[in-house]
Amino acid sequence: MTELVTESVAQKQQQKREARTIVGRIASFTFAETVVVALSLLVATTVYAQDKYSLKSPSGIAFSDFRGYEDWAVVSSARTDEVLKVIVGNQTMIKAFKAGVPGNGQSFPEGSMIVKLQWKPKKSTEAQFAVDVPDVFTQAFVMEKDSKRFSKTGGWGYAVFNYDAASDKFTADPKSLSDCGNACHTVVKAKDYIFHPYDKR
Repeated sequence: MTELVTESVAQKQQQKREARTIVGRIASFTFAETVVVALSLLVATTVYAQDKYSLKSPSGIAFSDFRGYEDWAVVSSARTDEVLKVIVGNQTMIKAFKAGVPGNGQSFPEGSMIVKLQWKPKKSTEAQFAVDVPDVFTQAFVMEKDSKRFSKTGGWGYAVFNYDAASDKFTADPKSLSDCGNACHTVVKAKDYIFHPYDKR
């Protein structure tokens, strides 16, 4: 009888040890699996975040210089037969506009930045009247005032970052320097190379 009790106690202790080992293996597997998933998400997020702001144009303008442009104030809008444009400016630019630049004969201060956001238009199928609305986003055309870096182009640097909707990626346009840029803006040199007026109303 004593032998049976001893054997039964030994079996229970063995079962407890085995159960602890199994639980430990499951716990360590779950922890390792969680770490792998977390690292994968971190890498995916990092790659996505670097996609746009890691780009640099041939002229040396970094897209990261314009970080946060999505929340900048609207300066103006424009339209061609092929493109709808919304022009936004950073705080330095907007403050200068409000002070009367360039109409007061002053130039925009160093650090002024402007971005033209460009879409292909389409006719609205929902509005009760004829109106064009943005369809596919195509480009961010950027300008940056830095008289030391861009002394040969009136103090302004220009770049174009193209957007491909299919891949959801931006790329630096290799023709940024010749794509309008300073050659196009020279006609408004007297307005410190800026086409679009700012209406503070």
